[in-house]
Amino acid sequence: MGSLGQLPIWASKPCIMGIDEAGRGPVLGPMVYGCLYCARSYQKTLSTLQFADSKTLKEEKREELFEELKTNESIGWAVDVIDPRDLSAKMLKKTKINLNEISHNSAIGLVRKALDLGVLLTEVYVDTVGDPEKYRVKLSEIFPAIKFVVAKKADSLYPVVSGASIVAKVTRDRALRDWVLDETAENMQRNFGSGYPGDPETKAWLDHHKHGVFGFPTLVRFSWGTCNSYSKDNVEVLWESDANDEDESNGRASKRQVKLTDIGFTGVKRRSEDIESSGKGRCKFFQARKLELLSQF
Repeated sequence: MGSLGQLPIWASKPCIMGIDEAGRGPVLGPMVYGCLYCARSYQKTLSTLQFADSKTLKEEKREELFEELKTNESIGWAVDVIDPRDLSAKMLKKTKINLNEISHNSAIGLVRKALDLGVLLTEVYVDTVGDPEKYRVKLSEIFPAIKFVVAKKADSLYPVVSGASIVAKVTRDRALRDWVLDETAENMQRNFGSGYPGDPETKAWLDHHKHGVFGFPTLVRFSWGTCNSYSKDNVEVLWESDANDEDESNGRASKRQVKLTDIGFTGVKRRSEDIESSGKGRCKFFQARKLELLSQF
């Protein structure tokens, strides 16, 4: 949570906060929401710190400004890093949560955490997601004591949002740079480009790292439409459903479960339960996750 660990003295006076995100569009890596807050009396000084929309700054300048604001005792900041697996899981679950709602919840969470810490927020500036007025009304209903300003391109209009933009962008860049791939395949490599769907290097990486059964590495937001074109040749696996069990109990013939071996996918045969549970001869996907065969439930 960045500097939201200890309440500075100035935070008990009226404060402003800016909120922005980084990584909303990419098919790879996390989406990061960042906030920056300071005393309202510090607002004029804030405008002199050369903060700008992070997209207009070179990486070296963003890193420099981020390090400066981290040591500035008149500024507080925080981030919410949303894992690509969480993004996909929420967007594909039975009761789907779309990207706008995920974004709103992240921003709301940052405001709530600052308030819980004791920061006296009186004004919050937000780079909009969706309709600005509807978003403002939503936030105002949740936090009626705070004045919200929600606008398009807020990161280029308000220095406090520009600072939040830098916090979010640098945090995401570092997360990608330091990302440790969970998968253990020998041909894994990190030359994935910018992570945006239109990047040729990203496209090549996705094509190289797709798996016919297990899909993509956990770095990938597999709920993105970009991934659909890479899934055409995937092995089709049909799982036995609860409905089949019900059909059987009612005396009706149940649908046959399609096994991997029935559709041309073969592996090392299990010689014994001991060998199976030890992980020998099994796909690295299972070995890496220490999954074991259960003969009894």
